[in-house]
Amino acid sequence: MSEIKPTVATSTDKNEATAEEKDWAAAKAHFESLKSTKPRPPKPRYAVTIGVSSRTLFDMVAERKIFQEEGLEKYVQHQQDHEMNNSDRLILFTKSVGLGPNPSSSRPIDSLNREPFGHVPSYWKKHEKPLKLTKDLPDRALMTVNERLRKLYPDSEELFDIVLMTNNHAQVGVRLINSINHYDLTIERFCMTGGQSPIGYLKAYMTNLYLSKDSKKVQEAIEEGIAAAIMFKPEMETQLSETQLRVAFDGDAVLFSDESEIIVKQHGLDMFFEHEKLNENTPLAKGPLKCFLEALGKLQKKFYAKNERLNCPIRTFLVTARSAASSGARVLKTLRSWGLEIDEALFLAGAPKGPLLQKIRPHIFFDDQMFHIEGAKDMGTISAHVPYGIGQKYNKGKLIEPEKQQK
Repeated sequence: MSEIKPTVATSTDKNEATAEEKDWAAAKAHFESLKSTKPRPPKPRYAVTIGVSSRTLFDMVAERKIFQEEGLEKYVQHQQDHEMNNSDRLILFTKSVGLGPNPSSSRPIDSLNREPFGHVPSYWKKHEKPLKLTKDLPDRALMTVNERLRKLYPDSEELFDIVLMTNNHAQVGVRLINSINHYDLTIERFCMTGGQSPIGYLKAYMTNLYLSKDSKKVQEAIEEGIAAAIMFKPEMETQLSETQLRVAFDGDAVLFSDESEIIVKQHGLDMFFEHEKLNENTPLAKGPLKCFLEALGKLQKKFYAKNERLNCPIRTFLVTARSAASSGARVLKTLRSWGLEIDEALFLAGAPKGPLLQKIRPHIFFDDQMFHIEGAKDMGTISAHVPYGIGQKYNKGKLIEPEKQQK
């Protein structure tokens, strides 16, 4: 699995790092010379980068249906037909307020530089056709963390950065950009691969977490050592915090490897309990999401260093089906051996996770078992399936027949 990004260059890449620093210093100086209320994106090598697919960000069911039934060209044309460029906006606006392009007009075109031009954005929004936002991505909570970090560390580059990773054609990019601007999302970096899988670019974008609706792409990302999960949106909408990012993780086959889960599945609970007691002081191997918890912990420690532990805008939860007395110690000792903290550890001893998650109200819950994902989703939790480990061969504790696994 990929580890957290280094913050100190090694001797072998010292020259490259120096050149990169000079480039970023020049870019920073140029950016700060411009008047803008938008903060500059952080350096990728220091940021906690979350790559999201377009279908994770937007509801594109209708568009996907066009692609599947009518083909790529019709799909691209549909997207272009539903975008609005500046020329379209200008024409609509001038018609609506009686502006004319000639000197005889009672309201010449140069009045665009004055009122009522200040009201144009609200007018434009009535005529735009932005993609519908899924609300799966906690953009507001992520940006709250960034805002507070910037206040505490004005020059720090250790911030969240969201990157749109999509196999959409670049011709679709205008509608995606318009939609992102419509919702005032803080997404400046894009990767549009024109029908090719974007997975090969994840490492180049220094991605800490990849979220997608496409199970095949998520599996590819995990095989490349990148934390990744398949997003599932609940039918019911839950009010989530905008001032604190809340992330819940399962343990085995998510934060940790599936080594202990293999024993449960193949030899039963009694053998599992015995194995965990015998290996209590032996750390579990890392799982696919360990590196993302590590990245969150890095940001949390910046708040702790400023005596903000009790008011930290990031909170993490371990929500595991393990029993505390029988198998919990090894989990906690493993986290300690990694130098990682978890804010709340909840051992359910096999009880359903949905009701507890409903109380926690996390922005996202990661689990490797689909029946836990479904249970959480049914109770309003945005859930992310991590397709990793032996659990993918089982459903509700029963081995899936090989022919069904291939479907």
